[in-house]
Amino acid sequence: MMDIDASPEKVVNKIRRQDYTAPTFLIETVNLHFHIVEEETVVTSILSVRRESFSSSTKDLVLNGEGLTLISVFINDTPLTQSQYNVTDHTLALFNVPDAFTLKTTVRIYPGKNTALSGLYKSAQHFCTQCEAEGFRRITYFLDRPDVLSLYTTTIVADRKRYPHLLSNGNLLRSELLADGYHAVTWVDPFKKPCYLFALVAGDFDLVNDTFETCSKRKVDLRLYVEKGLSDQTSHAMHALKAAMRWDEERYHREYDLDLYMIVAIGDFNMGAMENKGLNIFNTKYILAKPETATDDDYIHIASVIAHEYFHNWSGNRVTCRDWFQLSLKEGLTIFRDQSFTEDTISKAVMRIWDVKALREVQFPEDAGPTAHSVRPDSYIEINNFYTATIYNKGAEVLRMLRTIVGDQVYYDAMDQYFLCFDGQAVTIDDYIEVMQIASGKELTQFKRWYSEAGTPLVNIQGAYHEKTHCFRLTCTQSCPPTPDQPSKLPLHIPIRMSLFNQQGKKLFIKPGESECLIQLTDSQEVVEFNDIDTRPIPSLLRGFSAPIKLNYAYTDDELLLLSSCDDDPFSRYEALQQYLLRLLQAFIRSHQMKEPYVMNEQCLTFFSQLLTQHATDPFFVSELLQLPSEKYIGEQMHVIDVDAIHAVREVMLLTLSTKLNPLWEELYYKYDNEVKIFQFSANHIGKRQFKNACFSYLLCQAKYVDLAMKQFKHSFKKNMTDQLAALNALSHFDVPEREMVLQQFYDAWSQDALVMDKWFSIQAMAKRKNVVDDVQRLISHPLFDLKNPNKVYALIGAFGHRNITGFHNITGSGYELVCAVTLELDHFNPQIAARMVTPLLNWRRYDPIRQQLMQNQLELILQRNKLSKDLYELVSKSLQ
Repeated sequence: MMDIDASPEKVVNKIRRQDYTAPTFLIETVNLHFHIVEEETVVTSILSVRRESFSSSTKDLVLNGEGLTLISVFINDTPLTQSQYNVTDHTLALFNVPDAFTLKTTVRIYPGKNTALSGLYKSAQHFCTQCEAEGFRRITYFLDRPDVLSLYTTTIVADRKRYPHLLSNGNLLRSELLADGYHAVTWVDPFKKPCYLFALVAGDFDLVNDTFETCSKRKVDLRLYVEKGLSDQTSHAMHALKAAMRWDEERYHREYDLDLYMIVAIGDFNMGAMENKGLNIFNTKYILAKPETATDDDYIHIASVIAHEYFHNWSGNRVTCRDWFQLSLKEGLTIFRDQSFTEDTISKAVMRIWDVKALREVQFPEDAGPTAHSVRPDSYIEINNFYTATIYNKGAEVLRMLRTIVGDQVYYDAMDQYFLCFDGQAVTIDDYIEVMQIASGKELTQFKRWYSEAGTPLVNIQGAYHEKTHCFRLTCTQSCPPTPDQPSKLPLHIPIRMSLFNQQGKKLFIKPGESECLIQLTDSQEVVEFNDIDTRPIPSLLRGFSAPIKLNYAYTDDELLLLSSCDDDPFSRYEALQQYLLRLLQAFIRSHQMKEPYVMNEQCLTFFSQLLTQHATDPFFVSELLQLPSEKYIGEQMHVIDVDAIHAVREVMLLTLSTKLNPLWEELYYKYDNEVKIFQFSANHIGKRQFKNACFSYLLCQAKYVDLAMKQFKHSFKKNMTDQLAALNALSHFDVPEREMVLQQFYDAWSQDALVMDKWFSIQAMAKRKNVVDDVQRLISHPLFDLKNPNKVYALIGAFGHRNITGFHNITGSGYELVCAVTLELDHFNPQIAARMVTPLLNWRRYDPIRQQLMQNQLELILQRNKLSKDLYELVSKSLQ
């Protein structure tokens, strides 16, 4: 890690997309030899290097390297003298090299001291790697950039008793026993790859085996490696992997290409998982699951992440990105693919809603804040800071729009062509769009602005119906607010799916035989007309959330409730109800701020009552309809976020719905509780459990239902973590003896299970208690909390800062102080995690003057640190500009 002067005046080197140049040298083959012992690892690399650009005036080869102790360096078997090379903290420069040669280097590294968890490091008793984005340079000297693709052969030598499993990319070539209790294993990857996809694992694991037969009848061995004693929690992950493999064959015509597919679950991992070719390394929380320890949400997320990393085998590995500015080429595309997978296998309606909620609560604020950037950024200081919701989630939405514009069949045909044309290459977003443009015959130049413009577009639509001519006219205006370095914006190509309904909720034909159309906005203002519409219609706009925009249309309350009842597009139905509830909450907030009374109207109560009677149609979907807009989403609709008013008003609305509809909540809770006593992971059972616990959460708005929560906790204890956690979460908000009792019982039962204890930390960090900051501070000192374990940091500090809006924004500023202190401590040894913890402070200008000042003080305190990582410096300095 480079330390830099934290003063704002310090000039920090930026990497700019426009400065990209192709590599002067290529590395055709890589032969790696690792000798692993407890305190150190010796790495020998033999590289076949070839000059690619003869037009370059430089005769020198400069390789990346960090934290390496150079032992020796040879060119064509001849040792170099010190005058022939130069070593710095970050590079190895070789002077006046030939046009083609073999480079052999030997270095010493210390994985046990690698607390950044980048490169080769030690997790518990296992050695593993994380090389994306720039971790390979911590292993050996190399051209650490994604456009240098090489063939790898890897030999690992280690103690065979301590490390019986020695794994790397590709297929196993040989294994042999050595003297003194050591053994050696050699792996060969037959496909060229960039160094960020290199992987190595050494350890003693439980191994779970299975097989998969591909569409061409090839047999693939599937291997899941987990910590000892945890193999009973892998069946869901294995099932999800096989489902993803089959889905990718059927939907994208992608067949797996090696004889072996391996996944290793590691307890210390900065990311969710990593798609290294043939050897995926996962955070344990995205592999391990059984009903006693994992919730429905866990099961769904495991399936999603398993699919994501598998899908990368083609969208990221076989075809990779030329440079890190093209990161969304692989991540946005693969997110889109895994979203489609969960829609097909779990619930098309609910998964789409979840994805949009995540986008609005994380990416939209990112787009509106000081670190706003485009899907294809123009510059960065630290690449790790661009693993963001914009690159991933907005990038996925851009591709979803593209599929909508060109049509499903053309999209899938173009994807086949894309993989065929660019297999084994490092390419750009422009290359991808060009394939889509040729396949569809559509001009997509304007569409590419989605990749270069930051910010969330706003589309205002006004409707006018002319009784005499039976013409319904929509006037559509698009705009986008200024973002850093982009004060003005050009119009985007925005696809808006829409339908029309009459006043009785019946769908109208827009054209003969067509009841849905696609509006494609390309100008700042456009008018769209629909003729032969016999009655004043109600438009259903942005169906399926067809574009990542904010859309305004002046619906009446009655129109929103009608669409909430009758719209046949699940997302549009959900969205109409959310907009109606948001409108109520905003009115209540204004009354609260004016210290005026506010009362729930009967119309809303009646609608919720009717909604509950429809539970049997799709309980999973109805459970989503029952959710009020989150505090975070409500705040994002305000110019100045009033944390206290939002929380107070939302709690009142929840309590009112709870008490007024009490008999219904009770009746339906008990009905579904009886139907899902025995845990099954299926769409049907998930839906019923989600609906039951939605009813349960409304009942637990009333303190009188503490006994019900105790009953559910007891009955689900060590049987059903979904229900157990719902009860624990409900009780965590009450200052009652039962709260401490169940927290202790939960701890006593699960203190040996790291992932379950992460839930225990999170529940307490997200509690709606006045002294929650004190609770979090106390838990930081808990024996099971480890600041060097990313999962623990996410579970406690991340849950508090990102998800406990009222606790974090306590008017005393104590929440800000806590997060700032932890962030600075983290920055000493894991800058990547530190940068993720600081993000709740960055949008400080959105709050009231008191909170603004308190947050600004903490950010300035961070910048006063003499030595600060690039990760943290970039984010904090941008927020204060």
